[in-house]
Amino acid sequence: MHVTSRAIATNQLGPHKDVARRVTRALGHPLRKPVADHTREAFERAQAWYTQHGGAGRPLILDAGCGVGLSTRQLAAGFADHLVIGVDRSAERLSREHGEVGDNALLVRADLVDFWRLALAAGWQPVRHYLLYPNPYPKSAHLKQRWHGHPVLPVILALGGRLELRSNWRLYVEEFALALNQVTGETAAVDVFVPDEPYLTPFERKYHLSGQSLWRLVVDLPHAPQLVPGGTAEEVG
Repeated sequence: MHVTSRAIATNQLGPHKDVARRVTRALGHPLRKPVADHTREAFERAQAWYTQHGGAGRPLILDAGCGVGLSTRQLAAGFADHLVIGVDRSAERLSREHGEVGDNALLVRADLVDFWRLALAAGWQPVRHYLLYPNPYPKSAHLKQRWHGHPVLPVILALGGRLELRSNWRLYVEEFALALNQVTGETAAVDVFVPDEPYLTPFERKYHLSGQSLWRLVVDLPHAPQLVPGGTAEEVG
């Protein structure tokens, strides 16, 4: 079966020259963005669910930007002894019918930037953390909207665990690897990735069946709140 999916169109010829500058800024300036009320409430519900299901006594997986939650469902089925929390900002995507969510999984509508900060402040330590096919924002002017160009990057990395990023744009993964190295000193390979069926996300299926190359970065990170300017002791306002 062949599916048509447009390839990434970008005006970049290589990794963005401002990646290092954006990362330096993120490391030097605490993120002051107030937490949205709806995300604080969503996190409180997620915290209550997490606690009721064993909390720190069970390994946690975060599925960040889970879209319709297909990946969350499959991760929950594949890691039955783990707790899996999928987070997406779109109520419409999360409401689509893709079957039952396992007893060990939870779908949460929340702003990821705020949710990550609250999770770190609450001491969450995911053993696995997935960033599956984030919006690449391929125009050069939009670097600051990519996760590695965003002020929240130190929080993402500070949470720790086995972080896995997948994308159909090699430059996105290469830039993330550069930012990761700048923040943590860790070097992570950028590898071609050939997915098995069932596909983890609808995007993975679409890109693969369109004949596009997929790219992956995997790195094991310690829980390191000290990476965040101001640390977790600073109130998340």
